[in-house]
Amino acid sequence: MNNENRKIRLGILLSGGGRTMVNLAEAMARGALEAEIAVVVSSRTAVGGVERARGLGFEPHIIRVKDHPNLAEFSTRIEAVLEEAQVDLVLLCGWLCRWQIPLQYENKVMNIHPALLPSFGGKGMWGRHVHEGVLRRGCKVSGCTVHFVTNAYDAGPIILQRVCVVEEGDDAETLAARVFEQECAAYPEAVRLFAEGRLEVKDGRVHIK
Repeated sequence: MNNENRKIRLGILLSGGGRTMVNLAEAMARGALEAEIAVVVSSRTAVGGVERARGLGFEPHIIRVKDHPNLAEFSTRIEAVLEEAQVDLVLLCGWLCRWQIPLQYENKVMNIHPALLPSFGGKGMWGRHVHEGVLRRGCKVSGCTVHFVTNAYDAGPIILQRVCVVEEGDDAETLAARVFEQECAAYPEAVRLFAEGRLEVKDGRVHIK
């Protein structure tokens, strides 16, 4: 990807606290990830991610579903902001809104899901709901999945996964904390592989070169 010997430009989409964005920014700051945040978009006005973005020096674009008459116009607004910022890769960082991904962003939008897809994915499976589902089924392991995003929920090609143990006595909060530790390693690694041009999608599968 980085054929021009420059840092890839990231577009961050968030709907919540912004911890994933901060983790990525910290990886860049310590030299573990050759990338830069070009733009931040929030689907909500009053969330921690807005203030965290400002703390990193970015004034986020607030693009709310309810301010647009339909999905198409909502998606077009997001696309316009990303295009203006000349984004190479879009990262969903706790983004909870559906948007129509345009063709030029095929295999250029990533998400991190707090479970081992394809288990515990799909519509409505986010945050606490995921961890409660894992515990309800009595799973012995959980973890996280970084995948390319398509216009179907959690169905895009899997880039990488990291695993953690589900311990006796876990609740959704304690399991979430352990999974987030794995997310903090997995997402920067996936972005690094993209930046190095090492991800190839063939027949719906991601191959790491």
